[in-house]
Parts: sequence; structure tokens; C-alpha cells
Amino acid sequence: MNKTGIKNWWLAIRPKTLTAAIIPIAAATALAHRHGVAQFGIAFCALGSALAIQIATNLINDFIDFDKGADTEERLGPVRVTQSGLFTRGQVKAAAATAISLAVLFGAPVVVVGGWPLLTVGVISLFMAYAYTGGPWPLAYLGLGDIFVIVFFGLVSVCGVYFLEAQTLNRDAVVLGFQIGLLAAVLIAINNLRDVAQDVKAHKKTLAVRFGVAFVRREIMMLIVVAFALQLYWASNYGWVVGLAPLFMLPLAIKIVRQIARTEPSRAYNQFLAQSAALHAGFGLILSLAFLVGNAAK
Repeated sequence: MNKTGIKNWWLAIRPKTLTAAIIPIAAATALAHRHGVAQFGIAFCALGSALAIQIATNLINDFIDFDKGADTEERLGPVRVTQSGLFTRGQVKAAAATAISLAVLFGAPVVVVGGWPLLTVGVISLFMAYAYTGGPWPLAYLGLGDIFVIVFFGLVSVCGVYFLEAQTLNRDAVVLGFQIGLLAAVLIAINNLRDVAQDVKAHKKTLAVRFGVAFVRREIMMLIVVAFALQLYWASNYGWVVGLAPLFMLPLAIKIVRQIARTEPSRAYNQFLAQSAALHAGFGLILSLAFLVGNAAK
């Protein structure tokens, strides 16, 4: 494969979205390490599986959105490889199947350790990689994408990995999963806000299409506010090092909310999307580091 081919496949897997798979596992493992139960080998396998599922979801989304007319030449977001003709539908579909196979391969040790609960989660996650945009009731086309992201890229990812390593669940993992999921949902909300005009034409009933631009602007603000407000939980239970550390990302969060409030949906939202990815990653990594170096839990 030449350099152009590699570059195009790199474009196809949407590398800027992959932090949505990485951050939950990093945060869950840091929390498990704080509790003295981290298992880095299992975390690595979970990471490989999660990345493969994310890539498969992106590739499936690429050719299904093209099939349904959601991706056209009027698209404001980054290039999609099926719509642009860089790869055929069959090539993208085959790549998605390969990603799913890798997810199963990396997931096998996870299932051995986690048993049937993790097998169930894995099967549902693989199914959702398709059901997000495919099938008779595609979540993204019904306005359920935001909830999907909170659940699967927050609660399920964090709680699942923590359970793998600790063999139990607790309130800490649930709170952490909720925070990570809320900030991941900011990405999908901004994406849908940018694409609202095209989604109307494609009958893709995102929250922006159903309830309007003002509603999603308020949604984004609330997602961020709640994620940061939950730092009070960590401050009260783990001390102020853990509680205050992610506030370093607060100026970026405020900037994102202000920009979205002042800017009509357009290509400018691609920059806001990149900023929200940085917010999600920065918040998760700083909180993870705080778990590792902060004062002992009360």
C-alpha cells in the first residue's frame, strides 16, 4: 500500500475520535490502580477491543450515511471516504469487518477474565457498532446518539474495565463513567449541530433536528456543567487534589460554550469539535493522573 492509501485509511478511521475509546479505559485503570487492583494486561486487551469497535463504528457510519444520503457534497465536516470516492463501499465494509474481527480477538482474554457479564457487554457493543447508524431503528437517526455515547463511551466502558480489574463495582466507577460519557456526548452534540441542515434533508432526526439549534446549545452547556460539577464528589471523598485538578480544563470548556452560542452551524464547528475532543481527553487524563498522585482517599 502506498503512502496515499495509508493516508486515506487513516482518514477513514477518524483518528480524532479514538480518544473516546482510550480515555474511559485510561481513567478506569487509574481508578483501579488507586484502589490497588489494576491489571494492566487486561486493560491493554480491553483497549485494543475498544479501539477496534470504535474504528468499526466509524467505518460502518461512513458507508451507511452515504447510502442514506446523510453524507453528500454539501457536507460541512471532514471528508468521508465512501462519499468522496476514495474507497468503494465494499472496501469500507470489508475494513469494518476486519476491525470487528480484531475486536473479538482482543476481547477474548477480557471474556475469560470477566465471564458472561463481559461477554454480554462485548456482544451488545459489537451489535451497537452497527445499530448506531444501521438496521431498522438506527440510533443516530432517531435522536438517541447522545444517550448512546453517554452509556457506551462512558458508563459501560469505565464500569466494564473497572469491573474487569477489580472484580467488583462501586459508586466511584459509576460517577467516573458518567463524567467521561457526558464529555464524550459533547462531541456528538457539536457534530449534529454542525450538520443540522444536511440532516434535515436526509431525515436524520438528531436532537438538533427534533428540537432545534438553541436546544442543543443548552444541552452542550449542561453536559459540560454536570461533568465539572461532579468534581465535588471527588473533592469530598478523595481530597482537593483530585477534586480540583481537572479544573485546568475549565477555560477551554467555557470557550467552547461561548463559541457555540455565538456561531451559527457552519464549517467553523469543525474547530469546536476538535476543541471538545481536547476537552474530553484533557479532563480524563488529568483526572486519571490525579488518582495516581493525589492524597489517599478518605
